[in-house]
Amino acid sequence: MKIQAICRADAQALPGKTSKTGIFKHAVNGPVMVDVQGIVGDAVCNRKHHGGPDQAIYAMGSGDLDFWTGDRGHPIEPGFFGENLVIEGMDSAALCVGDRLELQQVTLEVTAARIPCATLTARVGDPHFAKRFRDAGHPGAYCRVLKTGMIEAGESVTLIPYAGTKLPILVILQRFRPSRLTQKERAAFLGTPLASRFREMIA
Repeated sequence: MKIQAICRADAQALPGKTSKTGIFKHAVNGPVMVDVQGIVGDAVCNRKHHGGPDQAIYAMGSGDLDFWTGDRGHPIEPGFFGENLVIEGMDSAALCVGDRLELQQVTLEVTAARIPCATLTARVGDPHFAKRFRDAGHPGAYCRVLKTGMIEAGESVTLIPYAGTKLPILVILQRFRPSRLTQKERAAFLGTPLASRFREMIA
């Protein structure tokens, strides 16, 4: 696997809105710095629901973008869904919480699935897109930064599977509600390096 694209954004308002968002990301050239908050220089406008150390990087795979290109009927460019990284040869449906992505200088740890929100549906221009996004099973994954450093498009990425309890990204996307989890599942999932916002939902 390798980095296909690195994406970031300036704050920008959605059509018809006054509040700004960082969802309009675009691929950048050259090396960029990654710190514990994510891509340096990337806009994060709603820190109640986005960003922070547990959701520092939003990564999608080339397999995800290929799926959405077929689903939407037109090419989906890197950054369209607000992702920071597109990783060639990866499909987020195969990831689990705790999996690590080893780059040359940077180490990322998968923490959660991306859950569709009103900003995403407005970005896509389809009020029904949130359900389609959940059902499709290609959400991308949030990651925390375990090791900071520089990254650049084209560099290799190694996937290190998590050795503990398997909490698939698709479980978080499609059925991660307290009422849908057994007590045994809750206890097991809290033993993974799950993002704090999701831990609070089931603790």
